[in-house]
Amino acid sequence: MGAVTDPRTSLPPFASDNYAPAHPDVLAAVAAANDGYAVAYGDDPWTARLDARVRDLFGGGALAFPVLNGTGANVVSLTALSPRWGGVVVSDVAHVNTDENGAPERVGGLKLLACPSVDGRITPDDVVRWAGQRDDVHRAHPAVLSLTQSTELGTVYALDDLRALTHVAHDLGMAVHVDGSRLANAAATLGCSLRDLTTDAGVDVVSLGAAKNGGMLGEAVLVLGPGDAPDAASARAREAAAAAVPFLRKATMQLASKTRFVSAQLLALLGEEDDAEPLWHRNAAHANAMAARLRAGLEGLPGADATDGVRVTRPTEANAVFATLPRDAAERLRAVARFYDWADGEAPDRVEVRLMCAWDTSPETVDAFVAAASHALG
Repeated sequence: MGAVTDPRTSLPPFASDNYAPAHPDVLAAVAAANDGYAVAYGDDPWTARLDARVRDLFGGGALAFPVLNGTGANVVSLTALSPRWGGVVVSDVAHVNTDENGAPERVGGLKLLACPSVDGRITPDDVVRWAGQRDDVHRAHPAVLSLTQSTELGTVYALDDLRALTHVAHDLGMAVHVDGSRLANAAATLGCSLRDLTTDAGVDVVSLGAAKNGGMLGEAVLVLGPGDAPDAASARAREAAAAAVPFLRKATMQLASKTRFVSAQLLALLGEEDDAEPLWHRNAAHANAMAARLRAGLEGLPGADATDGVRVTRPTEANAVFATLPRDAAERLRAVARFYDWADGEAPDRVEVRLMCAWDTSPETVDAFVAAASHALG
């Protein structure tokens, strides 16, 4: 069933995929990298191999810059793509907007331009509405479109929708960034490659996640190749970002002295060229499957969708399940496994909760949680 990390509960948590342990293969890669001396700050063999693997997966001109965490990856990426007077178009629930304590504003000096979303996703029309601010000196210039894939509400941008968004952004002279803390989950859902979701979709810079998918510590900023850019302006944005990221990474305290240990983790996840199913895909596909199992179990409970039962509220397209249930039942259930409240429910006595599955969530854990939910609902 897996280790129980909270002694107050009987089941492993559904609070966040960040709670999960590092995958054994990742830990083994870190141990293997702990072999004598290596040049600091990224001039080491592991980081060189990561550069080569990223070029294999994302295109010949792609560059990888390991960083320490996801917030740092987002701040470095957005600052590299935006002028000092720039703004960043995001969804209202974007992690950069709601969960990074204003880091893009405080550290990057950027203005976030939030769009109301539907199930976490925004549309090309949401981007176009900011076009009128491009030449207004009284307003932040919309310079970057930042999308989260998969979104904070567990949904995924389909490939055609993603291409439509990048196309309109580039037409408006904006660069495109993807917060890919759960990019692997989106790719596993869509049955596509990481390149399909990024380079071939017209994305310019990616915050590539690792910690939520079996990593221990660290992410990466990927600047995609100018030769793969959809137009000349996008190519120039990528060239400028590639030149800026090394300095921004240091200035924002995201350059690890022992970068080899971050690179080793990313290499373990991305796998070798001949891997039939690399670790990133195995981990993400399993987490997604457990979320689908959890949703099906909750929807199969007696009284599901009743005012005193459990009601799944949002599409389950990656590794998250959102549902409402009575607040008193949620508290009883929280004694079994930890999870977070997300929003108010349909009535004052109901609450929407978020249930996250991870690479190590077992079918037995899911089924036990569903049984506990049935008991908590009475």
